[in-house]
Amino acid sequence: MDVIALTGGIAAGKSTVAARLAEHGAIVIDADQLAREAVAPGSPGLAAVVERFGAAVLTDDGALDRAALGSIIFGDETERAALNAIVHPEVRRLYRALVDRIAEADPDAIVVYDVPLLVEARAADEFALVVVAHAPAEVRVDRLVDLRGLDRASAQARAQAQASDAERLALADVVIDTSGTLESTIEQVDALWRRLVADRAARTGVSDPSS
Repeated sequence: MDVIALTGGIAAGKSTVAARLAEHGAIVIDADQLAREAVAPGSPGLAAVVERFGAAVLTDDGALDRAALGSIIFGDETERAALNAIVHPEVRRLYRALVDRIAEADPDAIVVYDVPLLVEARAADEFALVVVAHAPAEVRVDRLVDLRGLDRASAQARAQAQASDAERLALADVVIDTSGTLESTIEQVDALWRRLVADRAARTGVSDPSS
């Protein structure tokens, strides 16, 4: 079973693309949700985080204190790398287990992995297709300011902390231009869905039951 990777910078409209694909029938796996599960109370990931960073990164009820951990890794590449070395393998393990369950239940499913850090943490060639939701950095900064209430300096810092537009676009098999209207984005996603269904039909003979 092939998996399509969906990535994009902060405020690029990736969630809109994922939601539309889910409406069509894709099974969407959320990498951010897996990252939360990777360090959930009682998980091996959280135990490894505590071993590396100390019990001060736990709340009173034993959950991860993200603010406390953030204060340790913010601006410290060594500490951030140490955290990533714990979390990323756990996310991959959870991802692989979930994909295996989906494949067992429906080997013809169209699966979309919503993964913000594709450039930073994953190999693009492990996916059948890489889809990038793209809006220029200045557009995304404006959205962070106008829609999320960030001040411009904070918005720019968040955008610059991620991979560059050029790095993401270099991995893209399909680019969804999200800088225009919502209707334009939806039209592009619908066209992508038709392509995915056609590719599946060519490979398996399974067509889109809604068509």
